[in-house]
Amino acid sequence: MSDTISFDDFLKVDIRAGRVVDAQPFPQARKPAYKLWIDFGPEIGVKKTSVQITELYPLEDLIGRQVMAVVNFPPRQIGPFMSEVLTLGVADAEGRVVLLAPDHEAPPGARMH
Repeated sequence: MSDTISFDDFLKVDIRAGRVVDAQPFPQARKPAYKLWIDFGPEIGVKKTSVQITELYPLEDLIGRQVMAVVNFPPRQIGPFMSEVLTLGVADAEGRVVLLAPDHEAPPGARMH
């Protein structure tokens, strides 16, 4: 079992729904990855991120897709690219990343409850 945290600690993690508005290859990444620009609505705006999801998601299928991401981590430099949010996913049985997303339409910027 992992370390436990308080509910108040959990509430500090700001997880929001966003919509991918741009997706590009990221050939400079050490592991195969894409660069995404995700719209989190007027309060947060468009943020960029690097994601290692190339095994299950063709680049052209990402535009318009909803995703969930942590929006209040500090930016992280990944090679020549500054990643501003952490897009959430889980590993499937083969270790490939499966994106987490709402199963119904959610407005950009909607906060996870």
